[in-house]
Amino acid sequence: MPSDEKDLAARLLDAHVDFERRRLTDPVAFAAAAEEEIDAFLDVADHLPLEEAVSRDLIKAVAAKYAIGFPVEGAIPELVGRVASRLYGSSISDDIRLDDVLDRRRFDELAAGVADLGLSRRAVRRVLDSPATEDVCVEAVQRAVDSSRLPSGLAKAVDSVVERAVRRGARRILAANSAESDHLLLDAAREVWLAGADQRVREVLSDSDVEDTVVLAFEFWRTFRETDYFRSLLAEGVDEVFDTYGETPLSELLDELGVRRADLVEEAMRFGPAVIDRLDADGVVERALRRRLAPFYESTVFAEITGQR
Repeated sequence: MPSDEKDLAARLLDAHVDFERRRLTDPVAFAAAAEEEIDAFLDVADHLPLEEAVSRDLIKAVAAKYAIGFPVEGAIPELVGRVASRLYGSSISDDIRLDDVLDRRRFDELAAGVADLGLSRRAVRRVLDSPATEDVCVEAVQRAVDSSRLPSGLAKAVDSVVERAVRRGARRILAANSAESDHLLLDAAREVWLAGADQRVREVLSDSDVEDTVVLAFEFWRTFRETDYFRSLLAEGVDEVFDTYGETPLSELLDELGVRRADLVEEAMRFGPAVIDRLDADGVVERALRRRLAPFYESTVFAEITGQR
């Protein structure tokens, strides 16, 4: 490239970089550019359905990568554990009681809702109807009735009588209460809550409880996400989204999710200027613009346009 052409290219590149940099770093210019781009996107989104913007197979692949293939070892569980421990150790938790977190009225509503769930009813009735529950009752009474000090023959007879009597009684009691299992569950939950509502959170949960819960959650997630069942659920979930919203324009989908134009502008202005100012102070913005624009001014296309070729 001749020297005069190089000089022209360098001057135009400098001017172009400076122009784009000022558009990004000037708050008024950035706000105008952000609104312009958001409006342009929304204009396109008004006529672009989800299924035309992206395929369900592509979304399934991305979902599988991050939900199944993405590693949960290393820094992620450690960071979650540290955050949980910090929240637990925060001074604000010193005087917080259970009823400050969930008051009596809200707890009653929640407990009643859980007790009314078909799953809760089936679970309680299955426990009450299970032979294993009878066995637990029998074992508890047999341990209370210590026959070990009796002669061997008498001890066996006592154990047999106790077992038969307790098993009959347990069977009758459990059967009688099966129909009232919903009320039993709700009353038990209320009693437990009332007994501990005045306790501070730290009196109910220890630091080790928080740590153990995080570990158990990650262990469950690590194994569950690798099952065929979870893979099927994930794929079905994506299919449901596309079956429901596949023909819906992206702008309407954003509305369904509660994301409005004002929200997009607000977040652009919340993060954009602050991040760009910091990058510009280190010269990152100028270097990035120059990296993007320089190839054009050094190309044969530019030389041909300017008549140098």
